Amino acid sequence: DFFWFNPSRLPSPAEWVNVRRIRVKDAVDPLWWMSKSAYPKANNRRVLEKYSDSMIQLIQNGYKAKLRPSGWDISTKFQKDNGGAIPPNLLQIANTESNSWYLRECARSGVRPHPARYPSRIPKFFIEFLTDPGDVVLDPFAGSNVTGEAAEATQRHWIAVELRVDYLIGSKFRFIRPHPVLAVPAG
Repeated sequence: DFFWFNPSRLPSPAEWVNVRRIRVKDAVDPLWWMSKSAYPKANNRRVLEKYSDSMIQLIQNGYKAKLRPSGWDISTKFQKDNGGAIPPNLLQIANTESNSWYLRECARSGVRPHPARYPSRIPKFFIEFLTDPGDVVLDPFAGSNVTGEAAEATQRHWIAVELRVDYLIGSKFRFIRPHPVLAVPAG
């Protein structure tokens, strides 16, 4: 199981959080990842995070191997540098997009942007965790196609399925951008 913690989420549901004040804001959503195989080619080495300062010190300075009060046996194997820390199953990613190319082009073209976009770091994490470059990524609920954009950015192919034509019309802005060499300002 994976979960997404959005620290910038607005307080909701408003009636219970802001009016009656008997709940705290909902800021965590479940994330589903599905595979047609019981043993997908997931590899957490592809999504390692930076080590904490204390882990860097442990790798550099060593640690007295011993059984911890928690029952964990912290052996000398913990001193090995594996290239980074294995991430937790809680992804803390703020959803603060407000001035992206996609939104600017939707506004310029009079296209209503998808109302429930998620940050591209979410599909990027799962794409890197679960696939290799050149693989195909399927998003059966594409919306504005954030997943397709993340797939292209990580050299994967993608298939998007979306029932709403208006969302698909706006999604093209994720893939149509001026080439930096050709987009020379006039004057």
